Amino acid sequence: MNIYVLVKRTFDTEEKITVKGGRIVEDGAEFIINPYDDYAIEEAIQIRDAQCGEVTVLTLGNEEAEKQLRTALAMGADKAVLINTEDLDEMDEFTAAKIIADYLDDKKADLILAGNVAIDGGSGQVGPRVAELLDINYVTTITSLEIDGSSVKIVRDVEGDSETLETSLPLLVTAQQGLNEPRYPSLPGIMKAKKKPLDELDFDDLDIDEDDVKAKTETLEIYLPPQKAAGRVLEGEISAQVQELVSLLHSEAKVI
Repeated sequence: MNIYVLVKRTFDTEEKITVKGGRIVEDGAEFIINPYDDYAIEEAIQIRDAQCGEVTVLTLGNEEAEKQLRTALAMGADKAVLINTEDLDEMDEFTAAKIIADYLDDKKADLILAGNVAIDGGSGQVGPRVAELLDINYVTTITSLEIDGSSVKIVRDVEGDSETLETSLPLLVTAQQGLNEPRYPSLPGIMKAKKKPLDELDFDDLDIDEDDVKAKTETLEIYLPPQKAAGRVLEGEISAQVQELVSLLHSEAKVI
């Protein structure tokens, strides 16, 4: 089975974000694989082990993203591909999907996995856009995946409930928390990852014009949310607390 996993380099979830001049400051920041992509990588490896085949992880970015690809290889992926897009002026979900779909167009992927959302943008658009461009089936926010030949049974999360679907390969799915428990790279895995193939392509290596992937959206401003005032704990009898709360909602919060 030919399996591809779309991964993204994102800020560490523990990282303190700073903004300067309307841009996020990346110097000195720690980066990781987008956490939802970890579920996609783990599922791909498990399917590969059960069905045989090959797992290739794919990302867009600059040379710094090699570290995250090596981590995915250490987890158990077989190959990695980095499409260097640092020379592009602006990128959005449309741009990313067009580039990825162009690369995958002739790869005959049976299964493509991606994270449900990226924690830095949260749009959840890239996976479905890629599937539409490749004209293949796709299912989002999956929590269970069973493959029998070309038939696929899926359970997906739907706002606190779940639904079961049946579809067929080729297929793209996006992974939700609960799909599996991602493994940590082992020491032998880290050593093996150093010898696994990691191909780097420049955007110019693709048969695609820069105007065809020009971003459809423009970021006007990036800013941190204002700090919230400390909460207030009301004391005394319940009846007195209720009266004080109503007064505060009227005089300070001005919501009643």
